[in-house]
Amino acid sequence: MQHLVNSSVIVVKIREIRKTMYINIHQPLIDRCIQNDKTAQFSLYKLYYRSMYNTSLRIVNQTDDAEDIMQESFLTAFQKLDTYKGEVSFGIWLKRIVINRSLDYLRRRKVEFEEVRPEHAILEEEREDETAFTLEEIKQAIFQLSDGYRTILSLLLLEGYDHEEVSEILGISNVTSRTQLSRAKQQLRNLLIEKRVKQLTFEQHG
Repeated sequence: MQHLVNSSVIVVKIREIRKTMYINIHQPLIDRCIQNDKTAQFSLYKLYYRSMYNTSLRIVNQTDDAEDIMQESFLTAFQKLDTYKGEVSFGIWLKRIVINRSLDYLRRRKVEFEEVRPEHAILEEEREDETAFTLEEIKQAIFQLSDGYRTILSLLLLEGYDHEEVSEILGISNVTSRTQLSRAKQQLRNLLIEKRVKQLTFEQHG
């Protein structure tokens, strides 16, 4: 008799296998950092500082503050390296520190993520815009979003977290995460369209 296997169970098992097979290519460098090897610490810093800075900048939207957060995150990481178990890549582990510090910065600015009740959730259907936008236009528009929307969109679409992870990181419900993403994408779309209309108007009358 042929047994039917739930595909979701298979996915979970594959992830478990991948986790046990994970090998950190920078582990020798990390081991030297744990021994307070300054040269190794600087080498590790050079490998990750740019991407960590960009991660923070996408959340806090302030270049100087993002720089400070990035530096502080590395100091925290070096102090806590002995707690790094190698279950995920060092980059992912470090990024979580950067994100947490960036969110602490937003909380000090009194940024709140409005909780949404399930009955009030608004999840729009995905649709293709008639007008194509360049990557640079989208990047610029993201930085014009409100702090809350920019953070939600960055975590989910740019940093690769899913709604369950974002819910845990921000302390919000899954429904709120999904609804806020929908609203963030709508605001982003409106900003892009508004800019495109202004550009076309200028070209026609300029």
